[in-house]
Amino acid sequence: MKVAIIGFGSVGKGVLKVLSERTDRTFKVVAVTDSKGAVINENGLDLALVLKQKNNDDLKRANKTSMDVVKGLDYDILVEVTPTDAKTGEPGLSYITEALKRGKHVVTSNKGPVALKYKELCGLANKSNALFLFEATVGGAMPMFNLMRMPLAGNKITSIKGIFNGTCNYILTRMASEGLPYDMVLSEAKELGIAEADPTYDVEGIDTALKLVILANAVFGMDVSLDDVDRVGISSVSLEALKLAGEADMVIKLIGEVYPNGEERVLKVSPRLVPKSHPLAVQGTLNAALIQTKLAGDIFVIGKGAGSIETASAILSDMLYIASQK
Repeated sequence: MKVAIIGFGSVGKGVLKVLSERTDRTFKVVAVTDSKGAVINENGLDLALVLKQKNNDDLKRANKTSMDVVKGLDYDILVEVTPTDAKTGEPGLSYITEALKRGKHVVTSNKGPVALKYKELCGLANKSNALFLFEATVGGAMPMFNLMRMPLAGNKITSIKGIFNGTCNYILTRMASEGLPYDMVLSEAKELGIAEADPTYDVEGIDTALKLVILANAVFGMDVSLDDVDRVGISSVSLEALKLAGEADMVIKLIGEVYPNGEERVLKVSPRLVPKSHPLAVQGTLNAALIQTKLAGDIFVIGKGAGSIETASAILSDMLYIASQK
């Protein structure tokens, strides 16, 4: 299957690396684009060479935009991995929309378009007989949608809650274990590349809230937006609170929770007490989710919630699912 990749940052490079190491011929990457242009070969790119040139900053690009590729190139799957914009979903939203209109399958790691326009994008996909998949938007390498689509097929999901942001989990873990103040650990996280230069999305719970919106709409059939999430971040969590929690054999974690409650719905992000013995009391940058089901009971999933290769693994799983449906 021919693949066009839109976005050549950390995740895009991860996808190319993962695909370059595969020995089968399921996928042929015919284009990779970034803000500077596009690398195109309709017979298939040399992925190792493209990666090397990108890393050496001597990549030769054609004078074509990402939208030129989305609208005009012959491909089967669009892999859309541009950065998330929670307010507009752009530019990814436009790329995904145009690809689906053309009847192309779409795989994305971009939370913005999925959170903002889930119903519309699924409608476009259905109308065009295309698949629209987004495993990488929630939990990174941690399987969520694929798990519920196949192994848990037939189960009614009653609630989902968990830790969906590795940056916050790292900060709270370090504060609790080392007795370090929030500002110091946040600076450390930035230096290590765990937190962005502007960490607002993470520490104020916006990233977790976006993931809850995606889960609410995709799993529970809700029609909600970021404004519907009751959200509190971690910036107000004090060392004293963490110490008191530890003395009670508890930890404080940023927990996101979503479930239908009769005619109501619960979408909440906030720091909460979790027993140290609980599966959600994971450390460092790990993510974890508790999926409560009717038939299978409680299912716990723990894994790496971010990272170039880890996110690429989720994207690859969606691509392979599409290939299996041919």
